[in-house]
Amino acid sequence: MSLEELYRYLYWRMDPEDERAVLRFWRIVEVFEKLKNKGLIPDKPRVLDICAGTGIAGVAMAKATDAKALTVLDAREKDLKKVEKWVEIADLDLKPRIVVGDAKEVAKLVGEHDVALLWGLTMPHFDAFDAVKLFRNVALTLSNDGVFLLEELDRVYGVFYQTGYKDMLIETKTDEYTLLSVHEGYDQIRGVFKRTYYKLPGFEKVSEQEHRLWDLASQLALGSVFFKEHRLISRTEHGVNGVSHIIYLKGPRRKIAEELGDEDAL
Repeated sequence: MSLEELYRYLYWRMDPEDERAVLRFWRIVEVFEKLKNKGLIPDKPRVLDICAGTGIAGVAMAKATDAKALTVLDAREKDLKKVEKWVEIADLDLKPRIVVGDAKEVAKLVGEHDVALLWGLTMPHFDAFDAVKLFRNVALTLSNDGVFLLEELDRVYGVFYQTGYKDMLIETKTDEYTLLSVHEGYDQIRGVFKRTYYKLPGFEKVSEQEHRLWDLASQLALGSVFFKEHRLISRTEHGVNGVSHIIYLKGPRRKIAEELGDEDAL
């Protein structure tokens, strides 16, 4: 079952018609402006937003850096079409390129960029082996001093220590419905939890999904293989409410990425 079906009910603030999503957009712009002022991201870059959804983060980066090009990539074409509204909100004279495809094959789908984004706590969609493919492809896509930014959480600490893993969990609750997920198993080889999503009332099955509950250290370690510079910019460090930790990777190790083919990362 597709992610598109799940995201019909799993509420996420990225719709440009939602006032709270617009507030989130300007907070993301603020973070990127801070990074630019510190010299951590280039001015007027070519921006690539991976798993972009509606393109909220990609347009925010374009706004903060006066980007000369923006590419938004996602498997969900319907959401990508909303990127033009974000461009309008940002008051940018920019025509984004929309690419429908698999993030793990991004190097085959787009040309060179200077900044790549994976924003919105997206890594659970990638198992341990898929993540290697993703990081490799991003490294092949970026320019020599290119930057890869991921907004992320430490789920090992947050889920297993602070909260505790739940066999049944309410994911979203609105006036019209409640979306809950149920534990269905764990794949030890791929490192993913299997959960089935149901909509109440009626206990209607919505989707079956697999998630890897990544910690920050594992992502930084993986990033260090494919990038020369890796660091964590914590929520405390950037100081913007509503934006999580940022994994900062710079300078792709292109030779390593080229030597490791996708078939080696299965």
